[in-house]
Amino acid sequence: MWHDVLLEKLLDRITGSTRPQRILRAVQKNSTRGSPCSVVNAIDDYCKHKEWAMNVGDEKGIIVDDVVLELKPITVLELGTYCAYSTVRIANLLPPEAKLITLEFNAESAAIAREIITWAGLEEKIQLIIGASGDWIPRLKEEFGIETFDLVFLDHWKDRYLPDTKLLEKCGLLKPGAVLLADNVICPGTPDYLDYVRNSPRYKSKFYRSHLEYTQEEDGLEHSVFLGMAGRGAEE
Repeated sequence: MWHDVLLEKLLDRITGSTRPQRILRAVQKNSTRGSPCSVVNAIDDYCKHKEWAMNVGDEKGIIVDDVVLELKPITVLELGTYCAYSTVRIANLLPPEAKLITLEFNAESAAIAREIITWAGLEEKIQLIIGASGDWIPRLKEEFGIETFDLVFLDHWKDRYLPDTKLLEKCGLLKPGAVLLADNVICPGTPDYLDYVRNSPRYKSKFYRSHLEYTQEEDGLEHSVFLGMAGRGAEE
């Protein structure tokens, strides 16, 4: 509450800017244009020492890196762009032919994210969409020629994790072997989503214990492999 609401509003008033705008300035000041790693490092440094922000963060980011490097996805969907921290982090590790589609509901955050993506030199690999996930998921096949996603990173509104997962299933956007990687499943928490992926025969799910970004508060990532619409028993 202190970091995410009170301090943010105080800094907004003092600086006459928003948190995403301050993050963009930190990136432009402290990173090298065209260097995704330096962009990620600049955001981490700012959020550790200046102002907390709701990125996946450096600790859980290593887990995300490992998943991407192991899976080597060609098609990636990110739900929740914010300032493009995880967008840049994931896209930088993708094969040259891969494509990442990222969805952001807030137009102001999306505008900042687009600038950060361009600064990182990844605009050719990333398609940023502004709008509600529930509106866009059914349109992804037609609009972008996507058949299925190899990896879906969920980091948007926590009450949308479960309905959007079911919508991805309904729209045929998941193929057997696709991975759902969900952030903040402990803090602030997604109990309905966890109950679903851990108990549905459509998923084999496991939990990566970690901490809330830039804090020592318990959190983690849920890694769920889609087994198909029939599937078999889920394992934790």
